[in-house]
Amino acid sequence: AASGTMGGAVPANVEEDRRHLVEAAVVRIMKARKALHHNDLIAEVTRQLSVRFVPGPQFVKKRIESLIEREYLERDDGDRRVYVYVA
Repeated sequence: AASGTMGGAVPANVEEDRRHLVEAAVVRIMKARKALHHNDLIAEVTRQLSVRFVPGPQFVKKRIESLIEREYLERDDGDRRVYVYVA
């Protein structure tokens, strides 16, 4: 199973592809749902990608943080564990 950092067992180009797959899944899910709790988003991303590979929760979290930095998502003001899609 894949760990959070992938432990170097995965070639760099595969790691890069997986980053894009995870980010694309996050954006797709958030675009449809508009707002989602952290655990629900992780579970949904993992479910959608499980056919190809199983991303570790830490790996998904890093991709979510990256999307927040690039202003695709933001944290909810009322509950920091809820992500909101930024159109």
